[in-house]
Amino acid sequence: MTNTEMGAFLKARRGHVQPDDVGIGTLPGRRVTGLRREEVAMLAGISVDYYTRLEQGRERNPSPAVLNAIAGALGLDADRREHLFRLAGLMPTTRTPVRDAVDESLQELLEAWPHTPAVIINRQLDILATNDLADALYSGFARSDNLAVMTFVDPAGKAFFTDWERATETCVANIRLALGHAGSHERVRELVATLHRASAEFRLLWARHDVRGKTNEAKSFRHPDVGDIELDYNAFDIRSTPGQQLIVYKAVSGTASADKLRLLESLAATRAGTVAARG
Repeated sequence: MTNTEMGAFLKARRGHVQPDDVGIGTLPGRRVTGLRREEVAMLAGISVDYYTRLEQGRERNPSPAVLNAIAGALGLDADRREHLFRLAGLMPTTRTPVRDAVDESLQELLEAWPHTPAVIINRQLDILATNDLADALYSGFARSDNLAVMTFVDPAGKAFFTDWERATETCVANIRLALGHAGSHERVRELVATLHRASAEFRLLWARHDVRGKTNEAKSFRHPDVGDIELDYNAFDIRSTPGQQLIVYKAVSGTASADKLRLLESLAATRAGTVAARG
């Protein structure tokens, strides 16, 4: 990770903070979007020259205290603060090699949940393992191998994600967070290059330097077979394999989405039976 990337991140986040957000009065006719360098330096209690060197990538060894002060001035949440520290080389890096192989016991766990879509992904949003109901959920895509590619590149993405703009923002923020992990750095860069070439929307969002991990929130999908369906989900870090996450979806009991999820399960079972009979 380079100091230039840290500087770019600081500059982008500075542009997202308005003076009123931090109690700085503004005069009529102000043309600057976001905070000025001088204002960030004042809020963080550091010199303007020092902060300028950080943004320009000329300062190589910021202290944790300085980064915490800047994070506070910019209102960075936990994910963005952690990302800043990683860019500065102040987060411990794991020596455990990054693996895409999914433990057999985890695959068995997925298959033991026939009524719940479940997938295992890595930091760059590659889908490493699924159960049958997750396959049925993603059946409208040409390939269900990477959530970001599915969202930005596959034409099915805009139809499948009911709030496509929100889905794109989440993907980009997840990938930006992954970029700070040494073990995933090169592979994330390859993914970014692919998406940068393929999608103008991705290029615009990538320039914002937003950072966010997986959150537990409802997601709305428009499935080609069962229509609109809303699912809650939870994300769990897999401690035995750093960098992998288990994502489990569920529908609220008694809702139309729960009925549609059962219908999707039935359709998937029927198709599987047809394929088996032909085989």
